[in-house]
Amino acid sequence: MMNNFKMIHLGKLEQIPLGQGQCFIVNDLAIAVFRPRSGGLFAMENRCPHRGGPLAEGIIGMDKVVCPLHGHKFDLALGQGMEKHECVRTFKVWEESGKIMMEYPVYILNQEKRNQECLAQL
Repeated sequence: MMNNFKMIHLGKLEQIPLGQGQCFIVNDLAIAVFRPRSGGLFAMENRCPHRGGPLAEGIIGMDKVVCPLHGHKFDLALGQGMEKHECVRTFKVWEESGKIMMEYPVYILNQEKRNQECLAQL
């Protein structure tokens, strides 16, 4: 059976301050990784579908991130927005021996493919 995910080491856990997010570029895709004060790690695409805001720069709390441009909220675990059609892709992320590790789907290869998938979800 073929492995559909690539394990990626993003860096040290300490580079993301508690209660904040940080953007990482993986295969030309901007991914926001969050470290909420409530614990855990969460990862999602860094682009708000509403107006393209950088989610890594948003305020996090109550297991949600607030887009810094227009205040749209997204669930950290599910990527679901305030409105039914709003969602961002999430990724499995965890801490391992002080390192941030992430599963990256192999099929996400270029921007055209991501745009087609987004349109299919609408």
